[in-house]
Amino acid sequence: MSGSIDYTLLFPSAGSSVSNTILDSIYGISSGGGDPNALQSLQTAETNQTTDIANTAQQPSVKRDIAAFQSAVNSATSTSALLQNPAFLKVFLTANNLAGQIAYPALAQQALLSDPTNTSSLANTLTDSNWKSTTTTYNFFSSGLSAVQSSTALATLSSSYAEVIWRQSLEATTPGLSDALTFRQEASTITSVDQILGDPILRNVVTTALNIPKQIALQDLGAQELAISSQLDITQFKDPHFVESFTQQFLLNAQTNAANTQTSNSLDALAIQAAGLTV
Repeated sequence: MSGSIDYTLLFPSAGSSVSNTILDSIYGISSGGGDPNALQSLQTAETNQTTDIANTAQQPSVKRDIAAFQSAVNSATSTSALLQNPAFLKVFLTANNLAGQIAYPALAQQALLSDPTNTSSLANTLTDSNWKSTTTTYNFFSSGLSAVQSSTALATLSSSYAEVIWRQSLEATTPGLSDALTFRQEASTITSVDQILGDPILRNVVTTALNIPKQIALQDLGAQELAISSQLDITQFKDPHFVESFTQQFLLNAQTNAANTQTSNSLDALAIQAAGLTV
């Protein structure tokens, strides 16, 4: 494996800084409060998932979003027009784990209209693997509007949207919980380090569990691969017991990181307030 790790970047001094905007975009995560009973919350979420998603779908704001989405699909006259419709993009991108891209409709349209079978197409060259999987699943390039006009597609996307909103509510109280759910479902399908690096959720779970700083995302690919492969045998993800332990470690570290972030933000606020008093 090629690549070397610049530890001065991974563990920067107090006076150095790294663009949090870039890192948050790569990881697709945000900070929040902590839940001291994270493991119990995970078990509860798994047990109640179906019921809770159904209840979320009935929330007024979610119902409005889904109704607007379905109306946009049913009234669309062209694929390009539909992919420019904010009501459609909000639900469609969110349902496909691309909510962070809603603010970039031009990019979304170009990626979704690209040919999934062409290895050089935009969807296949973007860092986030969700673009490739979404484009492959719906294939607007070949299928046009029919890709989402069937009752099955509409129902699937509507349900997936409600699930993402439910997961966001979990994250608000228990940082890492939504990603832990996804990881436990997908762990056995992981076959390479690059697969982990290309998926924001898998990247977050693995690097957090291994205590690899987010700043590794600013290193070259070889260094990122080495940082993970030197600590982890990914074939162990076939073992349910290992996955359970790894998930628990992720949640524990996520809780610690969230608590540290809150403490740091509080100290920064106090420092700013104190500075204001001395002016």
